[in-house]
Amino acid sequence: MTLLITVFAAVVSTVVWYSNERARRLRVSTLVFMFWGASLMWMVDAVAGYLEEGADYFVPAAADMLNDAFLGVSVIALALVIWMVSLLIKDPEGTLLASLRK
Repeated sequence: MTLLITVFAAVVSTVVWYSNERARRLRVSTLVFMFWGASLMWMVDAVAGYLEEGADYFVPAAADMLNDAFLGVSVIALALVIWMVSLLIKDPEGTLLASLRK
């Protein structure tokens, strides 16, 4: 479930980054790299789980799926927080600086 959630977030952020010039100025590429990195990490975890447990790895209990969904949403939320903090630090459009000068 975490793999599906992070791959979905990676695809959506990649499409937004690719199709929107303002998104490129707002460093959406940071999100793209974080989401694709998380997707790669969960893919390695899935392969390792499959090698360890066999086909039973793909038949999780409902509670495990719910925990994985919460973990996936938490990873996305953390990546968004990191991206927002980096936006505040870099301030690519000068918005924060202009607000502080007023």
